[in-house]
Amino acid sequence: MAIDDDIAFANRLADAAGEVIRPYFRRKIDIVDKGRGEAMFDPVTEADKRAEEAIRALIKRERPDDGILGEEYGEHEGSSGRVWVIDPVDGTRAFITGQTQWGTLIALNEGGSPVLGVLDQPVLRERFIATAAGAFLHSAEGKIRLGTRACASVAEAVLMSTHPWNYFDESEQLAFRALSQTCLLTRFGGDCYAYGLLAMGFVDLVVEARLKPWDIQALIPIVEASGGVVTDWRGQPCFEGGRVIAAGDKRAHAAALKFLAG
Repeated sequence: MAIDDDIAFANRLADAAGEVIRPYFRRKIDIVDKGRGEAMFDPVTEADKRAEEAIRALIKRERPDDGILGEEYGEHEGSSGRVWVIDPVDGTRAFITGQTQWGTLIALNEGGSPVLGVLDQPVLRERFIATAAGAFLHSAEGKIRLGTRACASVAEAVLMSTHPWNYFDESEQLAFRALSQTCLLTRFGGDCYAYGLLAMGFVDLVVEARLKPWDIQALIPIVEASGGVVTDWRGQPCFEGGRVIAAGDKRAHAAALKFLAG
């Protein structure tokens, strides 16, 4: 199937999710803790569930042979060898606190790796879309090609992570703290939107842990097609999530790995 058709379909999936999500934002809604009884608060709302249902319904109706892997409703096996990997609201903690650092993530995985990635922020009306042909931001200002910025060393880097400690175990905290103390600036709370900022050239490094496939697969094409690199903390592929580092410049990536891979 032509990639242009896949892009058009991915846009329709994002449109459908956005229509569901927007009415819930900055409203008083019920919040359920999926992590109840565990150490970490893991919220889910009707926005998460209804948006994933809308995406799944459209895929099953128009791409019935494709598989689906989503955060809220798990895996649906297909026969085509293609899988839509979706996170309806990546950054639910930001969502429920009225912040805009969240988004809908949609990836098309083919042959074991993502070939198309979408990060949609339906309130800001910003949509990042990437394939091997390039990465673009669509917004009210129009369409722009994305590109990371040069960053030769960790000392020059702006580093982001969703939370400084909640997602890192003790050894990971030590490694992250050492990296952070060497960087020019560190900012927290970005969720998926941090990767969009990296692709736009405003951030140099994003470091995370405990990610799931739906947290990262849509973001890999966006970063890579913008000129960046995404791996695990040992420099290996990270399609399944886990410990992830994204960098806009391969030099900064190599330097940061020395702090993380030990």
